[in-house]
Parts: sequence; C-alpha cells; structure tokens
Amino acid sequence: MKRVTGIGGIFFKAKDPKALGEWYRKHLGIDVQDWGGAIFPWNAEGKPHVTGVTLWNVFSTSEHLAPSTAPFMINYRVEDLHTLLSLLRAEGCAVDAKVEASEYGKFGWVMDPEGNRIELWEPPADS
Repeated sequence: MKRVTGIGGIFFKAKDPKALGEWYRKHLGIDVQDWGGAIFPWNAEGKPHVTGVTLWNVFSTSEHLAPSTAPFMINYRVEDLHTLLSLLRAEGCAVDAKVEASEYGKFGWVMDPEGNRIELWEPPADS
C-alpha cells in the first residue's frame, strides 16, 4: 500500500496573518484569499485525469497544531486513512485517537519523533 501520495496543504501560524499573507501576495505572487489562504491546483504528471489541490494557509491560532509547539503543520494526502493509521499504531507511532470526516474528506493525525503534528488527509472519492 502506498502511504503518502502528495502534499495536501501547508499550515503555519503568524503573529499577524493578514500582514504576512499580504507579504506573500506582494513578494511571491501567492493569491491569498480573504480567508487567509491560497489553493494551488495540479494534475498528476502523465495522468491528466488525476487532479487535486494543495492548500496553503496562514493563521494566528495554534490550536489546530496542538500538542505540537511547532509553528507549522504539513498535511499529506493518503489513499486509505484508516489502514495507514492502523499501520502507524502497530509501528509504535503516536497516533491521535480522533479521526474527522466531512465533505472535505477524512482527517487523522500523528506526531513525528520531534513532536511535529502531521495531518493525514484522505480526499473524498471524487477528488
């Protein structure tokens, strides 16, 4: 089973998310939206029918990153969230007991050995 299939998003906190978002818009040309982030659409190389997006978001609160103290979190796309979480538990990884499901897909979390929270995302079937 392939575990990670790509990067679904990059999230990081800032003292002033609006000002930082404006800096990224002005200097790097990122199309930061009013909600504080940007969406980068893509197609899989050699597979034009396989599409997706990578989300980029700056925010002020760190609650979504807890218990990590890192100022960022990377969201990785996965094909089978529940199977992967089971494998990670069996391998002794610190897997969050909570799994969320919504119209955006399924989400689970694991901590790496240095205390960084990692989000695992299984997109909805039509993504």
